[in-house]
Amino acid sequence: MNDSDIKIKIFTRWWQFVFTILCTLIVTVACHHGGYIPVDHQITNAVCRQMEHAAGITCIPEKFERLVTLDDAENAIALGIKPLGAVISDFSSHWQDELTGVKNIGTIGEPSLESILALKPDLIVGYEDQKDIYPITSKIAPTVLLKFGHSGQWKEAFTNVSVALGKKEVGQQVMANYYRRLAEFKQKMGNKLSKLKVSVVRVYPSNINLYLLDSFCGIVLQDAGLSRPESQNYTASEAKKLFGNQIQVPIGNELIEQADGDVIFIWTGENDTKGNQTAQYKLEQLKASPLWKNLKAVKENKVYVVPSYWIGSGMLAANAIIDDLFKYLINTP
Repeated sequence: MNDSDIKIKIFTRWWQFVFTILCTLIVTVACHHGGYIPVDHQITNAVCRQMEHAAGITCIPEKFERLVTLDDAENAIALGIKPLGAVISDFSSHWQDELTGVKNIGTIGEPSLESILALKPDLIVGYEDQKDIYPITSKIAPTVLLKFGHSGQWKEAFTNVSVALGKKEVGQQVMANYYRRLAEFKQKMGNKLSKLKVSVVRVYPSNINLYLLDSFCGIVLQDAGLSRPESQNYTASEAKKLFGNQIQVPIGNELIEQADGDVIFIWTGENDTKGNQTAQYKLEQLKASPLWKNLKAVKENKVYVVPSYWIGSGMLAANAIIDDLFKYLINTP
């Protein structure tokens, strides 16, 4: 590490320290001057239930009314609860109507502490990747950060959210409806189900990735009884050993035959407009490639461009994928 790198590292740590101090001051000032009572929310609420989570133990109010979620809130919405604030991104576009009246508190992975504080929540729920702001959010309101290793564990995450929000039975009903829809799909597919190989491909601005067996969409496809091409038929543990990634693997254009199947679902999708435009351009280049045109699914016109909820992580996105399975595999000739 050279001197320049050392200086940058020192500056970065200094700025993180200053930021934490400033945020703490904001919370303290707002609490004392805005009529918002500063307490150790985690242990003093008399009418609450304790829940152990990724960042500690929190006493969750039995009757919370001002929920803020540090993610896109789709699981809360699936449980019938509309939060006051959430991270609203392009990935939330499919359920945009459900987000009417929900304040956008920032971007994915970077919620605004100032926006959260302004909403005066009585409960904050998120995932373990927000541990760095937990010391601050837990002083604003009781905060629960749930474990979520990778997107293929979305059903466990949904169940944990339902427990945290006191909606365990509702969550069980929502999950039962998910399986009911899949049973209907299997019944309508009939004998075609066991014969169909479904390929899942994402085009990034810089590369092409295959989504594997235990990715978010891969789990939905498994539950639907659909098979995958051999190039994508790796579990999370196998993929981690082979590729260093549990849910996806990059391929070069020269290996595009690994993206083939009886059906190909493909999408772009980035967090910013520029990234989306670049990925879309790369997709158009891919479609013009002779190697792409030689794929079975391409020749048979069985390539379907789908929205970015295919890389989602919640119940609304899972049901949106089921909609696509009905649309393209049953209702399309």
